[in-house]
Amino acid sequence: MATSVDLVNQAPEGTKLWFLHLGNLECDDGWFKRAANASSASNKNPTNARRQLIMLACLIEHPTEGLILFETGAGDDYPDVVSPQISDVFARVEYNSTMDLGAQIAQTGHKVSDIKMVIMGHLHLDHAGGLELFRNTNIPIYCHELELKYAFYAVATKSDVGVYLPHYLTFDLNWVPFHGSYYEIAPGINLHHSPGHTPGLTVMQVNMKNSGTWIFTSDQYHVKENYVDDVPQGWLARDHEAWIKSHQKIKGLAKRTNAKVVLGHCWDTVRELGIEFAPKAYE
Repeated sequence: MATSVDLVNQAPEGTKLWFLHLGNLECDDGWFKRAANASSASNKNPTNARRQLIMLACLIEHPTEGLILFETGAGDDYPDVVSPQISDVFARVEYNSTMDLGAQIAQTGHKVSDIKMVIMGHLHLDHAGGLELFRNTNIPIYCHELELKYAFYAVATKSDVGVYLPHYLTFDLNWVPFHGSYYEIAPGINLHHSPGHTPGLTVMQVNMKNSGTWIFTSDQYHVKENYVDDVPQGWLARDHEAWIKSHQKIKGLAKRTNAKVVLGHCWDTVRELGIEFAPKAYE
């Protein structure tokens, strides 16, 4: 049982949480760890280490708010909708149709059409690709105002080419921004603005009755070295100073709440936490 004083806004009795496995990517370690694979005077041509990453989403059945989805993966049509260059760098591997978003949601006994709101940690292609399922549905898509502004600007001006895609940044989605550093979006579910990887990245804290507090970091951390060893992100970093401040805030939050911290793409962390995917439900 969770006992932290930070659980005063605990999720109501009957709240359930499922982890969704939406596929795997493989790419160079340098994207995630600063100085990974760097050459040196004594080793001018090191062999580049590569990393297999998991794509995760979270589904929450909430007694007062209904079914809530946190992030959507890269979309069932990845890599067809991205350039061959992106698909070559971030290759989808060991994929099958059971990892489609709809198929994973079905494992929980629900359908995509049952979802009442979507919360986005950030809007990069491997997290927001599945948003196309919510076009013309009027389902609210919550994200931080700075993320929404930056993502549309990046696509319109081609200033951050590749990581944001126009096929899901559309006006037939019901975008609902939240503002400031903190937002209690539902009883027991708190959103924390944590910039660094992107201007509007958001971390979700869920205070469950039995399984305790979970912190879903989106891509504030890609792999465990970022979080556990305080190693800043590599080529995917945007704002180093902001990342450091967000890192300090999240570590403090995790310590206060004795939270289980779920990183954006880390298979090692999934195994160490003993996370089981849907149909396993956490309460």
